[in-house]
Amino acid sequence: MTNPGWGGGASEGIPPQPRCVRHQDRPTSLSCNRCGRPACPDCLREAAVGYQCVDCVAAGQRDIRPVRGVAGNMVSQTQPVPVVTYTLMGLNVLAFLATLVQSRSIMNNQVGSSIFADWALNPGLVASGEWFRLIGSGFLHFGILHLAVNMYALYILGRDTEIVMGRSRYISVYLVSLLGGSASVMAFQPVFSGGAASWTAGASGAIFGIMGAQAVILLRLRRSPVPIISVIAINVVISISLPGISFWGHAGGLLAGAAATAAFLYAPQWLGAGQDREKSVRIGWIGLGAVTVVMFGIVVMRVVQLREQYPFLAV
Repeated sequence: MTNPGWGGGASEGIPPQPRCVRHQDRPTSLSCNRCGRPACPDCLREAAVGYQCVDCVAAGQRDIRPVRGVAGNMVSQTQPVPVVTYTLMGLNVLAFLATLVQSRSIMNNQVGSSIFADWALNPGLVASGEWFRLIGSGFLHFGILHLAVNMYALYILGRDTEIVMGRSRYISVYLVSLLGGSASVMAFQPVFSGGAASWTAGASGAIFGIMGAQAVILLRLRRSPVPIISVIAINVVISISLPGISFWGHAGGLLAGAAATAAFLYAPQWLGAGQDREKSVRIGWIGLGAVTVVMFGIVVMRVVQLREQYPFLAV
């Protein structure tokens, strides 16, 4: 007769050698510093003091309160991978390759591409019912240089923002920024320019939104936002100075991204959520929804105006 976990048979000598509680066929002279049970080397993990068995390590991890970021998101103990940023970059590249195949031109991929014709943003076409252009245009680019500049900016700015905010909040801010840029173009850009239809495309509006998000994050962390504000100022000057760049798309994305991020980081504090995490999360998402509704409201008002100005758009 044996005593599982605490002793072996009489043939093992006196006193009997303990057996590992998880492996009854393994005699051991080691034990867990926390619970004192015998354990073999495979079942022990190094701890702050001595070694603990895998059961005690698991129990200890359950007792540890999860670390949360400034936006209320879970913070991983390991280096997180910015999956959303890489996915967005991949989608932009795929869209460019599709237009490249159709147009057979790396610099003028908008010429002869049905995808570009169906996705590029024009206020008149949105007013005629092609609402998908509000988002789809944010994944198109005029030539390889346009794509390269925007993807480099997204790579530099997006990774840190995603890690700080968490994936769900980050993608939400990105899409609201994209919508904000499109709403601004709808509100201020004419349907026709120089006798031809005006077209807007690119991820710049969403990237400006990420810049705005970083500025709000730095303010919330009580860090100096001067570096990112300097980058924003330089890009605003470029947007105004160079022809063919959509200033309104950039400005709308910047404001929408900053407002969406403020909804997550400041609205719970302003509305008295205090230490109530569930209330803070709820207020943050409601605030994001409010920003989204405002963006859609701007688009709808412009659509109504354009349909009155150009009655054929309402057909």
